[in-house]
Amino acid sequence: MLAVLASDHADSGAVELARERGIAIETPDPGPYRTRLSREAERVWIARLHAHDVDTILLAGFMRILHDEFLAAFRGRVLNLHPSLLPAFPGTEAIRRALEHGARVTGCTVHLVDAGIDEGPILAQVAVPIHDDDRLDTLGARVHAAEHALYPATVRRFLTESFTLEGRRVRWVGETA
Repeated sequence: MLAVLASDHADSGAVELARERGIAIETPDPGPYRTRLSREAERVWIARLHAHDVDTILLAGFMRILHDEFLAAFRGRVLNLHPSLLPAFPGTEAIRRALEHGARVTGCTVHLVDAGIDEGPILAQVAVPIHDDDRLDTLGARVHAAEHALYPATVRRFLTESFTLEGRRVRWVGETA
């Protein structure tokens, strides 16, 4: 069950959709930094999420680095969606960078969040070919369509199936190597 939508942008489309669906909304101040929550803001976010009995965090479009305190509060339960086949093109502008780099394939990744930038163990990936005539908008549309299919399927799997970590590799129980 979706307990709450927490957003660092009170005017986002996701906030409006949550409002229309009667989902609780939290929009705590993210603090003064554009690329990360301040330590003080992070404590407020943790408290607000705990007040809703949140146990799993699903990041989407949350372009801020999380500190150890936040990650410890939800240890092993923070997932992120990234528009590349990690470890290729971590960070911002991944689709543009893949296109400019001349890559022949890109895609999307769902991973567990750790202290690194887009470095956590990979839960699932989908490849998206890059066509010779692709532009940022055409490639972006295909990557986002892949994300919209991959993220809910991976979240469902994460919440219902067991896995182990062997080093950084995720092994789903019952999955053959």
